[in-house]
Amino acid sequence: MPRAPLLSDARVDLTRAVDVRNEYGEPQQVHIPAERPLTLYLDKHELVTLMTVGAAPELLALGYLRNQRLVRAIDDIAAVQVDWEVEACSITSRGGIADLALRSSAKRVVTTGCGQGTVYADLMHEVGTTEIDTRTRIRQSELYALLDAMRRHDSIYKTAGSVHGCALFAGDELLMFTEDVGRHNAVDAISGWMWLHGVEGTGKVFYTTGRLTSEMVIKCALMGVAILVSRSGVTQMGYDIAQQRGIALFARCTNRHFLQYTGFERFIAEPLLRPVVSTAVGA
Repeated sequence: MPRAPLLSDARVDLTRAVDVRNEYGEPQQVHIPAERPLTLYLDKHELVTLMTVGAAPELLALGYLRNQRLVRAIDDIAAVQVDWEVEACSITSRGGIADLALRSSAKRVVTTGCGQGTVYADLMHEVGTTEIDTRTRIRQSELYALLDAMRRHDSIYKTAGSVHGCALFAGDELLMFTEDVGRHNAVDAISGWMWLHGVEGTGKVFYTTGRLTSEMVIKCALMGVAILVSRSGVTQMGYDIAQQRGIALFARCTNRHFLQYTGFERFIAEPLLRPVVSTAVGA
């Protein structure tokens, strides 16, 4: 059984009230998402500064290490301690990480993750060798239930907007949900939660409010998740990677409308649930 790292429980306000004026010049008070820097240090070696809301900073740090393949096993990490006063996250390994300086200075590819996301170039190769579960399927009723659950879920977005949400489902059961200023941060926090709790990607469905870019597809592939659902669209590279690896992409998902781009064999249609489209003149 892997040894779980010691995690801080750093809390911070996720939104801030500000005074605005509407189109009539009338004063109003609204909430905006917080955005703050968090610099990650692994064994006192500075890795990266992430801009984040701060909803799940410890999980974000774990997911970043996992998805960048800087640390290979959760039990190699002794502690993750976040201190918002100095805007830093100190990660301590058990016994040190070999070649850390070399790994953390490896060539990076800047992605379309809202101008913030990066993935190391060798992950492009690794995703091609990662085993992807071939059995996972999703029923039409499960997809609709998932979308309805996300529509009803309480969120920062409903209060303040300007954030992306990501969630992990087993069928239509919501396992984990988080939000951040960038979808790449949110997916890293989901990955960190899976890593911490030993949750495998097999049989899971990943949901995001953001685009299914190459970065998102790569990270989900490395997590072993074979079904991705988005409220937004799909990029060409995201599509190509999903097509090559047999990953199902569902996008433009709102209410009962969706487009499936890849992995058609993973969808189980239920014709009785098909929305009725009127053909009447003037409809």
